[in-house]
Amino acid sequence: MIFNWDFTDDFLKPLAEFGGLFMLILGIIWSIYVAYETKRRGSFKTRKSEEWDFDITKFLKGLTYLGFLVGLFTILTGAAELMFDRPPTNRYEDVTENAVNIFTAIMLIVLGILAFVKPGNDLPLASLFGLVAASAVLIIITLVLPPEVEQVIGAFINFRLFLFIVFIIIFAIIALIIKFYTSGFMAVSKALSWPPLAVIVAAFCFLQAFLLLVFGVSISGVF
Repeated sequence: MIFNWDFTDDFLKPLAEFGGLFMLILGIIWSIYVAYETKRRGSFKTRKSEEWDFDITKFLKGLTYLGFLVGLFTILTGAAELMFDRPPTNRYEDVTENAVNIFTAIMLIVLGILAFVKPGNDLPLASLFGLVAASAVLIIITLVLPPEVEQVIGAFINFRLFLFIVFIIIFAIIALIIKFYTSGFMAVSKALSWPPLAVIVAAFCFLQAFLLLVFGVSISGVF
């Protein structure tokens, strides 16, 4: 039954054992970043980043937005591995007779965060989160606020103006918080988006995924 569904047992714990798969997906995502950044910069090696060219990069731009979703699931996978001592793949558990691979879990979390914030280098990520949060608060207020309270507020200030002020305050607070906590990761993600470095990140992800899925070992256990 859907009402018996448990987030931890039915989602997080099974997700923890897909570390190798998500490492492979990260490799694909960073390969997309290589193609996109090379296209946008007009060269593989140049560090200069041009503005969006919608005619040329619209498709690649859309693909980079997958980083939001992939990054989120990758972070959850790495965190679940650490929380529940789960192996990144069944093959890894069979070969090493170990549970969690801390190196893989940490790399999933770090690279997941970088993939999650990467589109924010080209989008006003903080503003988007602020807009969503402020809109959600207004919806909740209008749905649950008793008419009596609305009348009391209306005695001092126009209720619509009150909602607008609340919207602006929530938007500003959330946007500033998101910008503060993601600025560092955005800077690193932007640096790693330089195609030569992005190739290295993608190659690392592919190699680690291959070792985990096929041989059941980790780079940290090979070198």
